[in-house]
Amino acid sequence: MKSIRRFLNGCCILFALSAQAEVVDIDNNELARLSASGVPVIDIRTVGEWEETGIVPGSHLLTFFDERGNAAPAAWLDKLQRVTKPGEPVAVICRSGNRTKAVSQFLSGKAGYAKVYNVKGGIRSWLGEGRKVVPAAPVIAGCKRTNAC
Repeated sequence: MKSIRRFLNGCCILFALSAQAEVVDIDNNELARLSASGVPVIDIRTVGEWEETGIVPGSHLLTFFDERGNAAPAAWLDKLQRVTKPGEPVAVICRSGNRTKAVSQFLSGKAGYAKVYNVKGGIRSWLGEGRKVVPAAPVIAGCKRTNAC
């Protein structure tokens, strides 16, 4: 009986480990490749940051932390699930890659996202390499109409 319990406990542990999502730090080349292949890119910065720098083309704008550093993870997750569902891959970007570390862990550990790509260096790195950005204003206007940013 003890050996059966050990076996079942071991199976449960292996299952839990295998079910754990993967967070992968990526560079800008990988971000461009993933975006081109249809993996959604979620820009978690604030409206002011989007307006200041522009955004990676095709990004979905979903502020996670407000200007004071506050977050409402459940409400944010509801908006994210309009873009991509748990179990699907997703890439997250911020200004420098720091905020997305926490968001990536949240998505992989608590929200059920199987593969989360964290853009190391954030939009600063993207711009530093001279990569294309688009103005945020039209995207902001669209997502405000639908209460999606």
